[in-house]
Amino acid sequence: MRYALLIHYREPGEGELTDEVVAEAKAAFDAYGRALRTAGVLLSADVLQPTAATTTVTRKDGDLRVQDGPFAETKEALAGVFLLDVPDLDAAIGWAEKCPAAQWGVVEVRPSATAFVDGAWTS
Repeated sequence: MRYALLIHYREPGEGELTDEVVAEAKAAFDAYGRALRTAGVLLSADVLQPTAATTTVTRKDGDLRVQDGPFAETKEALAGVFLLDVPDLDAAIGWAEKCPAAQWGVVEVRPSATAFVDGAWTS
């Protein structure tokens, strides 16, 4: 079963993190990604740029609206996504617990409802 691990945490301000802290986080995520890959459960992973790089698109009212920045102001922002293929929710929670971001933020575990695989939507 496919699960998305959605990483949320407060975005640090400019200069708030030392180079040492950033290097430690990169090393932790490198080890985590390698562990997921070695276990054969990692489908993809992305760390997202800060919300300042966000562009929001909607056609809710029938007209195209493009907005710089996120849809809503929040204390925590979506910072990354790991897509896993694991047997069940317990396995997904086990991997979420090991995610380095769980130490300073929240890792949301959400099952996939459908996926576009090999050119078609799954049921």
